[in-house]
Amino acid sequence: MVDRRLWTVPAVAAGALFVVYATLAVLRHRALETSGYDLGIFEQEVRSYASGHWPTATLKGPGFPLLGDHFSPIVALIAPLYRIAPSPVTLLVVQAGLLAVAVVPLARWAEQRAGRATAVTVSVGYGLSWGIAQTVGFDFHEVAFAVPLIAFAAVALGEGRLVAALAWAAPLVLVKEDLGLTVAAVGALVAWRGRPRWGLAAVAGGILATTVEMGLIIPAVNPQRANVYVSSVDGSIGSTLAHILQPDTKIATLVLLLAPTAFLAVRSPLALLAVPTLSWRFLSDNPAYWGTMFHYSAVLMPIAFAAFIDVLIRDPARRGRRLAASLLATAVLLPGAPFAELAVARLWNPDTTATHRLLDAIPAGTTVAASNWLAPQLTADHDVSLFLPATVASVRPEYIVVDTTATHWFPLDQEQTSALVNAAQDAGYAVVDRAGGVELLHRQ
Repeated sequence: MVDRRLWTVPAVAAGALFVVYATLAVLRHRALETSGYDLGIFEQEVRSYASGHWPTATLKGPGFPLLGDHFSPIVALIAPLYRIAPSPVTLLVVQAGLLAVAVVPLARWAEQRAGRATAVTVSVGYGLSWGIAQTVGFDFHEVAFAVPLIAFAAVALGEGRLVAALAWAAPLVLVKEDLGLTVAAVGALVAWRGRPRWGLAAVAGGILATTVEMGLIIPAVNPQRANVYVSSVDGSIGSTLAHILQPDTKIATLVLLLAPTAFLAVRSPLALLAVPTLSWRFLSDNPAYWGTMFHYSAVLMPIAFAAFIDVLIRDPARRGRRLAASLLATAVLLPGAPFAELAVARLWNPDTTATHRLLDAIPAGTTVAASNWLAPQLTADHDVSLFLPATVASVRPEYIVVDTTATHWFPLDQEQTSALVNAAQDAGYAVVDRAGGVELLHRQ
């Protein structure tokens, strides 16, 4: 018989975290703090699926096929909800739910085997961790689907439910092309723990999935007939040995990953599930992958806390002190995470009314070239491209909406933006409205 008391902490934690995540994400969108790269792109992807055709994103180029960028067909699962509520908010709320539900297996396992105090500590540590916070604070991303799958798989491994672990891990190959390697890591642990036939099959299947997706599917669909992300990873032995933990940013990431677990996670075999993700990130020559910003660490958070629970179960000595250290680390890191924005009045009462009025004046169904941070406000019912020279010259959108202050540097700086606005006016566009530094131009 199921002990309902074991579900109290998981249920309360998941509900509370969902409210926090959804509130922060929606408030940021209302305050114009989301962006075309990436919320707008993912909305165009989901909008494609909801319309019944292959995913494209004009924000990445005219008719750009997104399965040639990243292999993430699992995003199609949002399409039915999007048909009911066609808005970028739908994506943000779905992401909040996915990230929140990942706490359920972690907290349940912790309470069942190590007590309620452990369950509460794990819920707070995972729920307010910087990796989850950065994901909530940076638009929507497909890896949100991976977080609960990894949480359930890691807990199943810890509990010895090896076939269940493989079942939870298998869909990862549909989330993103590199996650087949995480499936392989799960398979390796399954083989090591007594199911070699099943485990080795998962190892082979995961590696094969990643190889096919990265080496065949993405290049076949990509307009450049290549996987543009592969070239950023240096897999040579010399590079691996000399640069895997250089510069210090990479070491800092590892320290911050382990700190909320009182540095105990490294003592659990479950920590090996993090190796594939950390490897491709640290081997890349893209500095954005090395640190703690953006969404790249989301999949590491359930692994770290599952490993933490595993150690606390196997070695209960000084458990109270370890839980206190975990809570202290979480509290110390919290002010630097996006969750701290919820305490800022500007987020609750943003001065964006005039900008929203200007955006609402653009007729639905028209083509628009927009600055990056304005794009996701329009992608639900407009054909939106980034405001770039190529867009203005070749697409010739009906409207241009641009932030002339260029406080958001991507994709153009202030000088480039001003020059392109002038060029657009010379090419037949006229300014029809202004709101602060935002200008709306219409093709005459």
